[in-house]
Amino acid sequence: MLLCAEVSQTCTDSLPTEPQGKPKNTGVSSLSLLQGIFPTQESNRGLAHIEARMKHINLSFAACGFLGIYHLGAASALYNHGRKLLKDVKACAGASAGSLVASVLLTAPQKIEECNKFTYDFAEEIRRQSFGALTPGYDFMARLRSGVESILPANAHELAHGRLHVSITNTRTRRNCLVSSFPSREDLVKVLLASSFLPIYAGLKPVEYKGQRWVDGGFTNSLPVLPVGRTVTISPFSGRLDVCPQDKGRLHFYVSITNQEVLLSVANLVRLNRALSPPSRRTMELLYRRGFDDASRFLLKENWFE
Repeated sequence: MLLCAEVSQTCTDSLPTEPQGKPKNTGVSSLSLLQGIFPTQESNRGLAHIEARMKHINLSFAACGFLGIYHLGAASALYNHGRKLLKDVKACAGASAGSLVASVLLTAPQKIEECNKFTYDFAEEIRRQSFGALTPGYDFMARLRSGVESILPANAHELAHGRLHVSITNTRTRRNCLVSSFPSREDLVKVLLASSFLPIYAGLKPVEYKGQRWVDGGFTNSLPVLPVGRTVTISPFSGRLDVCPQDKGRLHFYVSITNQEVLLSVANLVRLNRALSPPSRRTMELLYRRGFDDASRFLLKENWFE
């Protein structure tokens, strides 16, 4: 939802000059001057509204495949050093791997280390396959479901209801949907799996939910920004984002990819390849550390680090 305000301004090229020696009529009364100095009730309400909006913080984790290990590093920094920020967080959003990390941060932040182990093991398992995730007989979605089931608590759907916004794409309309209502734990699990379903790579049959078929939310909205409050954006791709790697270079060309404005760089192209082809354990550990450091730097800059 976009809130727009139209402002009209009338300008004149020249104004008549008043005779010298006569006081100029500025058209400003003493009362107006006092109102400009001392806040009125209306201005106080306006300031209170702005302050309330600034305290309404959301977190959004971008779609990124196996680069989700970067998100886990960022989530660990937020959990360990950003309690001041998390107190004001009203909602978390995400697409694909980003939605998985968002769900953990909301429902089971103490299990971030367990998520790390699952991610490393999952990546190693895929690296061992002859054709990676595309190896005939390998069930990517079954393996992912087992990890989600083992990490999310029994009441995860209750903790996530109204606070977690998951980006998914409808296969028939090709439109995006942000799901934030989870009547049951199975509903939550299905929506998370749908947001992570990359056709062909993850399988041939899309996830069915509410009588319709859904695939990866990254196709239509890879970085959800919520309409109310400030949304802090987190991504393993360098770009115009709050928490992300800072690539250095002379030329800065940005491209918008389904709501995510990223830098057109060789480093980002390498990251894109790693999102689908999980890199070595050592590289993934470095990505985790990079996410932790980038999030910590953001917390320091915003005076939220503790």
